[in-house]
Amino acid sequence: MEFEKAHHLLLDQHLSVRTGEGRGRLARGHQYAEKLLLQNVWWPLFGNLDHLHPEYEVYDWNRKSQFLDFAFLPPYGKFGLECDGYQSHVKDMDRERFSYSLNRDTFLNGLGWRIIHFSFDDVQNRPEICRMLLQMVIAPSMIRVPSGQSLSPQDREIVKLAWSLDKGLRPKDVMLHYNLNFRTARKQLQELVGKGLLRPVMQNSYICYYEPVEGVPDMFL
Repeated sequence: MEFEKAHHLLLDQHLSVRTGEGRGRLARGHQYAEKLLLQNVWWPLFGNLDHLHPEYEVYDWNRKSQFLDFAFLPPYGKFGLECDGYQSHVKDMDRERFSYSLNRDTFLNGLGWRIIHFSFDDVQNRPEICRMLLQMVIAPSMIRVPSGQSLSPQDREIVKLAWSLDKGLRPKDVMLHYNLNFRTARKQLQELVGKGLLRPVMQNSYICYYEPVEGVPDMFL
């Protein structure tokens, strides 16, 4: 499905089930910047708009209603996406609104949300940065170990580290990050290869580095 058609269906779906201020907020609040976030950042990574809720209503500690640009609500987590313009979110923000914005995000994080902010300038002019950061935040939560195997907290951190490195993950990186010796670091990487979460990149019969596996059916929810 093409992006324009998927975007149209997303809005129609949510407008058809919302009422009152929630419907009005979606009609008023979902504009050029929000669509551009989907088109430039989200769509190239996922190729669909599944589990996305535009202009999603949340509440603060005083039950005051607020709206996230998008909520991404898959089975494995709760993520809030915001596209912030400089004029409206920084330049015109007073101290009280600035404090409230920080406290709101902290409050939502305490409720299990992951709030992800992008600047409009980056979404428009440097979307590849936004895609890289979005992948770093969301991809580790998508990890599902095949065949009922288990992952230790450190295993998960190593996989997350692999997602964050453009140059590939080496035993040396694991040694420095987790204060391990070479043998232990290499063993953990090899075990993650065995679980289908990393793959070795070879050159001249030697392993140069490891990289995260993408597209393995049992890995992702």
